[in-house]
Amino acid sequence: MVNNYKYLDPNHKYTDKNGVLYNLANIKDEKVLAVYESLKVSKRLEEIYENPLKIKGSISLITIHHYLFQDVYEWAGKTRSVNISKDGKPFFQGERFEMGFKYIDNLILEYRNIKSRNKKELAIKLAEIFDNVNFLHPFREGNGRAQREFLRVLVLEKGLTLNLNPADNKDVYEKYMNGTINSDTKILTDLIFELFEKDR
Repeated sequence: MVNNYKYLDPNHKYTDKNGVLYNLANIKDEKVLAVYESLKVSKRLEEIYENPLKIKGSISLITIHHYLFQDVYEWAGKTRSVNISKDGKPFFQGERFEMGFKYIDNLILEYRNIKSRNKKELAIKLAEIFDNVNFLHPFREGNGRAQREFLRVLVLEKGLTLNLNPADNKDVYEKYMNGTINSDTKILTDLIFELFEKDR
């Protein structure tokens, strides 16, 4: 997938002059770093899949990000200090993160008040949470992977499962990406509900 992100980082806080992210392994080649990151994060994902972190609130998104990227980046689990846009559309301004996290906490409380049997209502609220977490985009890198794990664990609270990036079904991932990129909560709701129904 083409990276259409734009980062306002004139002082190179996160990247060297060639645009390669500073990393704990001191890798200078972007393609090598991508492979290294994938291997390290995949291992952490396997670990966290077996032993999910409990969601205490929006702060758990930071905990999850740190766990996944702790082997790769010094700033794992730290909110970004640069602003980001994609295809000309800006994400949440870093200066207002506190307000954004509080809003997501309110959405989580609303989600937890929905009965487990009301799958459609759960799907609607989860899509709203996901859309807002994606707009928040609190990290310089790794937002999608942290978001998907965050949502997966929230769903576990209701005795359900949710995999938005299954290895054997690219259609699910494409719908998920379409919904997040276009901030289309209907697409996300329909996808989540469809996956809930398959989990019966």
